[in-house]
Amino acid sequence: MESRKLAALLSSLVSQLLLILLLIFPPNSLHPNSFHSNSTDSTTFSLIHHFLFSQQTAVTTTLSRRKRKRPKHHHRLIPNPDWFPNTFLMTSSTFEWLTNLLEPLLECRDPSYLFPLNLSAGVRLGIGLFRLANGSDYTQISNQFNVPVSAAKFCVKQLCRVLCTNFRFWISFPNGNEELKSVAQNFESLSGLPNCSGVVFCSRFEISSSSPSSQQHQQKQSTIAAQIVVDSTCRILSIAAGFFGHRTDSTILKGSSLFNDIEEGNLLNDSSVNGVNQYLIGDSEYPLLPWLMVPFADNVTVSGSVEENFNAAHELMRIPAFKTDASLRKWGVLSRPVCEEIKMAVAYIGACSILHNSLLMREDFSALVSDFEHERKSVNPFVLEDDPLKTSKALAMRATLATMAKKIS
Repeated sequence: MESRKLAALLSSLVSQLLLILLLIFPPNSLHPNSFHSNSTDSTTFSLIHHFLFSQQTAVTTTLSRRKRKRPKHHHRLIPNPDWFPNTFLMTSSTFEWLTNLLEPLLECRDPSYLFPLNLSAGVRLGIGLFRLANGSDYTQISNQFNVPVSAAKFCVKQLCRVLCTNFRFWISFPNGNEELKSVAQNFESLSGLPNCSGVVFCSRFEISSSSPSSQQHQQKQSTIAAQIVVDSTCRILSIAAGFFGHRTDSTILKGSSLFNDIEEGNLLNDSSVNGVNQYLIGDSEYPLLPWLMVPFADNVTVSGSVEENFNAAHELMRIPAFKTDASLRKWGVLSRPVCEEIKMAVAYIGACSILHNSLLMREDFSALVSDFEHERKSVNPFVLEDDPLKTSKALAMRATLATMAKKIS
């Protein structure tokens, strides 16, 4: 085996073994007394820890002298099959794929105050994912990976920045009619309703701040909202995060670029199917528009009527939205109040959403929930619009769709 290939293979093995050992046996997790009562264990870990760091440094130094070529085959050292999904919400193969993909971006431009950082792309990714997947604070991450708190913060922010800047294209509204037709066909197979292009909903995430200067301001803005559109497979097609949580879904929609793009004819502008134009669906918190279908109010539905069938089909089509919302909250950092500034909370929402789509793309369902709670809410009359013509068109289109809805048992 050529020396450069051997060095690359050693680097890959050492990096993964180091990451696993640091997570399973963090040096700070040993009780202080254990250094006296069980000196063999602590000494062994210290030797392994020193060996791994010294070997990683030696290999990295060798590789830096020549252009590095990746080995075609990697050995993965995994304690058990569930370790990676439980720790990072992804399989080991996805972790390795993501490491290789992000390596050039994660290993560049280290800040001067941390130089030299001497952390491989795999360890940097592991630190960032550990924060996102578990919601662990920076002190816990520092102890777990044996790095300074400042390095842990940098790695987490770096991962979020790389994902939200360089891979935001993983979240994109279908710009081709063929792709939108595929989305519509999947929804139609569920409900019988043709030409649906997605489900729009809002998720709200808690934020908190211990800063005295922002305490009064924070009390008024205890949540931030994200407007999300998904298809029938829970793939996120559009997301806009950072709205004040106290705003209504309707207000958030009208303040979004999605609303402007559709109103200006840049989206959902394809030809109609059976007299039905392309549209989204949403709950009764949204206005009824020619391109946004909301359910009939409970007080106008009759048992066995087409309106009842439409509402049942409408509810079925919104299940991907409920499932996506629950899956995003499976990421530990979003499952509890984010104790950081708002822009960092927005970065977490964006990073977790991008990772959500990348996992679906790889058919890795580690972060996708299978069971989630959902209770049907009473349907109130939709939000009235100021434009009677729009309302008239929307009412006519919904009436047409109601006659097409499958009877959901």
